[in-house]
Amino acid sequence: MVLDHREERGSQWAAIQSIATKIGCSGETLRNWVRQGERDARLRLGPTSEQRERIKALECEVRELRQANEIFRNTSASFAQAELDRPFRR
Repeated sequence: MVLDHREERGSQWAAIQSIATKIGCSGETLRNWVRQGERDARLRLGPTSEQRERIKALECEVRELRQANEIFRNTSASFAQAELDRPFRR
């Protein structure tokens, strides 16, 4: 829709502002949608929607793994300390 009206309005931003008021969103929001659509269509450089979803999932997984790693590290340190505190038997 924006691409069709770009010629009529003289610029993409003018088309975005005109359409944004008609659909009830801000011009910046519509501009972001247009840019993402261009990336998805490979008309603009940057991650596609699918790639962005995958990146977000991987970031979540990394965060969870780091938390698990920290738990394991603390647990093993506690076990190691308990082993050192145990009396030596012959």
